[in-house]
Amino acid sequence: MGRLFDSLLLQPLSRRAVLKLFGVGAAGSALGYSRLAKPQPTIHQQDALSLPRQISRPVKVAVVGGGLAGLAAAYELSQRGVEVTLLERSPQLGGKIASWAIEVNGEPLMMEHGFHGFFPQYYNLFGLVDELSIQQNFKSLNFYSVVYKERYEPEVFRPSHSAFPWNIVDLAVSSPNRLKWGINLAKIKHLEVFREITGFRVPQSFERLDNISVAEWVKDDFPRGLYDLYFLPFAKSSLNAPDVMSAGELMQFFHFYFFGNPEGLAFNGTCQDMGRSLVQPIAEAIQANGGRIVTEATVSRLSWQDGQLTGLTFQQGDRNSSNVPFWVDRNPLLSSEAMNYYGAGDRLFACQPGSDRALSLTCTHQGCSVHQEVAAAESGFYCPCHGAAYSASGEVLSGPAQRNLAQFKVIDRSENQVQLVAIANAEVPLTEEALEADYYILAADIPGVKHLFNLSEGTPDATVTAQVEKLAVADPFAVGRFWFDRDFDWEHSWFTSLSGYRLTDSITLYHRIQTDYIDWASKTGGSVVELHAYCYKEKEFPTQQDLLNTFQAELFEIVPSLREAKMLHRQLVNQKNFAGFPPGSYPDRPETVTATPNLLFAGDWVKMPFPCGLMERAVSSGLLAANAICQQEGVQRRPLMSVNPEGLLKI
Repeated sequence: MGRLFDSLLLQPLSRRAVLKLFGVGAAGSALGYSRLAKPQPTIHQQDALSLPRQISRPVKVAVVGGGLAGLAAAYELSQRGVEVTLLERSPQLGGKIASWAIEVNGEPLMMEHGFHGFFPQYYNLFGLVDELSIQQNFKSLNFYSVVYKERYEPEVFRPSHSAFPWNIVDLAVSSPNRLKWGINLAKIKHLEVFREITGFRVPQSFERLDNISVAEWVKDDFPRGLYDLYFLPFAKSSLNAPDVMSAGELMQFFHFYFFGNPEGLAFNGTCQDMGRSLVQPIAEAIQANGGRIVTEATVSRLSWQDGQLTGLTFQQGDRNSSNVPFWVDRNPLLSSEAMNYYGAGDRLFACQPGSDRALSLTCTHQGCSVHQEVAAAESGFYCPCHGAAYSASGEVLSGPAQRNLAQFKVIDRSENQVQLVAIANAEVPLTEEALEADYYILAADIPGVKHLFNLSEGTPDATVTAQVEKLAVADPFAVGRFWFDRDFDWEHSWFTSLSGYRLTDSITLYHRIQTDYIDWASKTGGSVVELHAYCYKEKEFPTQQDLLNTFQAELFEIVPSLREAKMLHRQLVNQKNFAGFPPGSYPDRPETVTATPNLLFAGDWVKMPFPCGLMERAVSSGLLAANAICQQEGVQRRPLMSVNPEGLLKI
């Protein structure tokens, strides 16, 4: 059967032969899955009645979290006459797609959390783009490559208008690795895999697969080529490692991005940084409709009474001067007898054993984490990105940094955590404000929403609290961006997935995508290259110096000609706040509407009623939250779009 499959892939296929091969009969062909009639998006929510669009009474909504989910919710509600207040803890909006100013040899540029691709099935996100008339802020990258370090030839994905089974046929015909897929449908395991990836269905797929990890699912008699070529690189692009990701969630991810997607895998990038291209236009639309946006807003209390959220307070100003305490986990990979470390990525703190003082290790220059130059408590700290040096107590000694490291007081301890609070800086004034609203949307990331519940005054709903406590964070991700004094030849896509490296999962050529970087390269003759690690293991790369050194070494493997180039600058982003989808997490994952009537959730961690992923999941969750409020207020909900919610071979 496996040889028959291979031979069929090497010759022209009739529609009947393909449908027979995949077990799709005449009924399947009647569903519109054809070359000529592309399946249209599915409408998830559309009110049957003709309802008013605008809310008629005064309604106030507080949105906590200024990432895509919070922005989408605030945008939609501001269009409906709601008085919206959007609070964001960081100085800039955008969350995981935020951008901020940096300097490269004295020249201002913008930095981001890594390249983001906008796939054509991001129907709800592109709905906002169309309404804001900002289509010109995006550009097609034409095609998308996956390049393997060894064993396989590069795979290339292009725009398509074919859904299953034709998208698989197209892939097989065009793939130089089709004879290495290793699929033998005569094997029960292979047949089961094929039916699962083409028959996604809620809740049945989760009932079968949510309790096992991807790694467990594929370890026995799984088609090796299929895993190496598609499952491993695409699973990691979900920002979850195969050993800690639910196989059910991976099926949802694959269905949304490929098997249920009639749009193909080519995608758009932004012409400028994400802030200017997408975040700022949404924020400006919110403000144009009377919405209030407050950045550097640190929530200090959530007030609960009689099963409802009745209000919150927030402070405005530098969060390193806020008197709001927070808990942070001990980092066993970095800690020693001489020094304890808490946190991860670029949110790291150092505290000597027994001390009541902790030091933020976030470099005040451009945000990398500093590290000790020698393993002794009295040594100073050094930034691996740009060379800033600090004393053991955090004072700037040399390099580009102008401000000392922030200081914190230890106010409580447990075995594996400390509770910290910033030591007040009299030079940085803080204001505090109480905010009452009719509805509250919590759209922070998972560490943020857990922290918010720790600030509760009164008793939140026990079910909601338990759901939040069970949320998991994925392995950390890292981005290394490098500036060189020369360009290089590159035959693949400007964003390319990479497979087979210890750390690196993708490469982006910024000097061929974003206008500012194109101009910089034209002026200097140089290049700007970004490497991304989607979900690395901390024990393999415990420090940011390890990350930078490994990125740099692997970059020279990927682009050998850069060994002879002069590196002008390098920048690192390293965070641990992406949503985790571990085995067994689906049943208790919170939905948009909660057991608290006036509390809603939004974010890429929320359980969704239709397939979606990454940025589209964040936007869609925000719009779902806005729709829930519209429904309670008796006005028209926004129709939401998705790919076909079920696979054609659903079981």
